[in-house]
Amino acid sequence: MPLTQQSLTELILDAKKKAYEEIGQVDAPQPPKQVDWPVTCEVKPGLEGAVAAGTEVGFVDGVRGALVYRGYDIFDLCAHSTFEEVSYLLINGQLPTQAELEKFTGELRSRMAILQPTRQMFDVLPVKALHPMKMLEAAMIGAHAEDATDGNGGEIEWDDAAWRVIAQMMTATGMVARMRAGQPLVEPDPELSHAANLLYTMTGERPDEIATRLMDIALILHADHGMNASTFTSMVVTSTLSDLYFAMSGGLGSLKGPLHGGANEAVLYDLQEIGSADNVEPWFEEARRNKRKIMGMGHRVYKAYDPRARVLKPLAEAYSRDNAKVSGLLETAEKLEKVALEAMGREKKIFPNVDFYSGLLYKAMGIETAMFTPIFAVSRVSGWVARCQEYRENNRIFRPRGIYTGKIDLQYKPIGER
Repeated sequence: MPLTQQSLTELILDAKKKAYEEIGQVDAPQPPKQVDWPVTCEVKPGLEGAVAAGTEVGFVDGVRGALVYRGYDIFDLCAHSTFEEVSYLLINGQLPTQAELEKFTGELRSRMAILQPTRQMFDVLPVKALHPMKMLEAAMIGAHAEDATDGNGGEIEWDDAAWRVIAQMMTATGMVARMRAGQPLVEPDPELSHAANLLYTMTGERPDEIATRLMDIALILHADHGMNASTFTSMVVTSTLSDLYFAMSGGLGSLKGPLHGGANEAVLYDLQEIGSADNVEPWFEEARRNKRKIMGMGHRVYKAYDPRARVLKPLAEAYSRDNAKVSGLLETAEKLEKVALEAMGREKKIFPNVDFYSGLLYKAMGIETAMFTPIFAVSRVSGWVARCQEYRENNRIFRPRGIYTGKIDLQYKPIGER
């Protein structure tokens, strides 16, 4: 049976029903109405457990495996909303009216065009040699150059910068994909949605409604996720009162890493290395012996099945089942999940996370593996903007301490005596 918009919605709502049947017996934690500073907490290396700020943007319930944006369950947003509407929700605190959504979408579309400063930089950079995330950092410089300043380091108008970075992250991702493929650039079409334009500018082909809807859902799922590494990096930058473009560049640098946004690339490389479902068990046993991390499995926060993976798994399965672009990869992924869950799932609370199936979905759409993390950035930029904006309302520069464990009584010796 061919996929339809309705069948995608039904798959998501069915995933929601199954999720809440499983986690419904676990009491839902109630977030406090406000943070009572100072906060006493147990902090581990990597600032694990540290409380850095209060927020109303999003809530990750790691115990139950639930995710909320501004009070709305992620399953409901994926089933019924769009990326533009969710971006408005994250940044403005409530779902938009039709008029508000049209204005917001119009602001984004009016800033989507390829910018001359970005094009000039891309023309002189070794596009195929650089990781696409490095190119997106360059795109933030191009977007910054396009914005007017007072010439004295004055504040760039926040709303305009926010609209521009969200729009240009998509456009630049399309540019990088086309240049890596040696194909002519494609200007975004203001008649298309954000998700459709992302696919259009990357592939040069107007996507059908199913591919567009699947990308829309993927963008919604990745838009915000608590105080993750890239969000925290963006907030640290903005806490110095640096401008939004630098904050977004910081987020991009953090997101690139294989322990964060780059994990979706790593999952595909693992699946390709395994080769087939028949090779999963010996590959897994060798990986365990060598203490090799199984990419896409486990999460610092979730002690239950990642709700984003609950959404993506049935969608990826439905879209990829007979797709020649991912021949064998879906079966390998399903077998790897089964083997990994049996070995370390329930007892160690290690389950698939959002990266385990997102790359499979993108691969089925014909997207190059190296472009998976930039797609993550196209989505997460909305969460970065929302969190930075919120933090600046009661700004305090981040300044954690390090515990010094070195020597303090060494005597200086001239270089000739060393």
